[in-house]
Amino acid sequence: QVRLVESGGGLVQAGGSLRLSCTASGRTFSNAAMAWFRQTPGKEREFVAAFSWGGGSTAYADSVKGRFTISRDNAKNTMYLQMTSLKPEDTAVYLCAGDSYPPRSIRASHEYDYWGQGTQVTVSS
Repeated sequence: QVRLVESGGGLVQAGGSLRLSCTASGRTFSNAAMAWFRQTPGKEREFVAAFSWGGGSTAYADSVKGRFTISRDNAKNTMYLQMTSLKPEDTAVYLCAGDSYPPRSIRASHEYDYWGQGTQVTVSS
């Protein structure tokens, strides 16, 4: 059974930093497309950052570019999201996702097969 488990969320003041982790079990994601999305109540799931299939490139939403960094440790089957200069509008549940085949778009949530349960990030002003 494939599982993705996020951790590292919490409450932080604006301008602060957090590092989220997503640890996979049940299969290896070292060459798979993996991504971070975020969701707030009443809104659609929003793309944040992703690794391409093969892991050769990354992509970021314009709203987080320059502030967030995605990385991975294949030996630990874990992906990270380093978030800096956090803003109140970054408040959301952050979810990690993984794919079992090359997606047509790594920014599209419907392309991903596996999802974690999410971790809450709250940024106070």
